[in-house]
Amino acid sequence: MAAKTGNVHVKSKVWLEDGKGRIIFGLGRMRILEAVETCGSLNAAAKALKMSYRAVWGKIKVTEEALGKPLLVKSQGGSSGGGSTLTPYAHILMDRYLSLSRIIDTQADDLFESGFLDPK
Repeated sequence: MAAKTGNVHVKSKVWLEDGKGRIIFGLGRMRILEAVETCGSLNAAAKALKMSYRAVWGKIKVTEEALGKPLLVKSQGGSSGGGSTLTPYAHILMDRYLSLSRIIDTQADDLFESGFLDPK
């Protein structure tokens, strides 16, 4: 979301980092989880996002390790192939991330629109 004052806009982006400055959750990870939910597997999600399986898996693994909780339940392949589903925690994380993003966007918009460029 972006607030406007004339030709100037405010934009914000929210992500979570670990103590080493590595991104552990943000819009990219959110899109990965949404794609897994839609596609039914990490491999299909990677293809849909035009990313390598290794990159997608690596990002999810970093997030799971940093948070200490699994985001995916994986089922082994076989004649019908494997798949992945989101854990209840992944759904909660996604919901909370969206809520936090909305709050930050609203606050940034309100501050900007209240005269940020024209201090008195």
